[in-house]
Amino acid sequence: MKQNDTTITKGSLLISAPQLTDFFSRTAIIMMEHNENGSLGFVINKPIKEKLNQVIDGFANFDAKVFLGGPVETEMINFIHRAGNLIEGGLEICDGIFWGGNFEKLKALAETDLLNPDDFIFLVGYSGWSEGQLDEEMKANTWFVSQATEDLIFDLEPDKIWSNALRRMGGEYLTISSFPSDPSVN
Repeated sequence: MKQNDTTITKGSLLISAPQLTDFFSRTAIIMMEHNENGSLGFVINKPIKEKLNQVIDGFANFDAKVFLGGPVETEMINFIHRAGNLIEGGLEICDGIFWGGNFEKLKALAETDLLNPDDFIFLVGYSGWSEGQLDEEMKANTWFVSQATEDLIFDLEPDKIWSNALRRMGGEYLTISSFPSDPSVN
């Protein structure tokens, strides 16, 4: 995994620096867009207690993970997946990771055995930055940048993603990955 080069692209993984204590404390965010108009991504390690069929009325009992994708527009639901062409219309964000697709097809396939719930993450809300805002946060060393990978996003328990992403970056990030969430217990 590449070091923190601070270049953010579609498919980048933003990893919060340990000093963040707000909503973004110990978060990992997969980036969907980063351009002159602003930035958009989804937190991939803040699970919520509700099941998918509690969040989306009329959805099958599909046991996919549901996360709080960010503090913006929390009435909006998005999904990322690694089901590829099974869900038409998905946008490939990086190797093997797709954003969205035909929702009606997804609902229909969720009632069959053709989809693996572990290949999907549903996201309530999103994380967004206005023009230049994320660039300013990067200058303040608020975020580390890596590349999202399928195994990191879909195969790890949410509470392991932040530290594993840092460990994969190596070097000084190995030390940061072991910082306690509460420094007073150190």
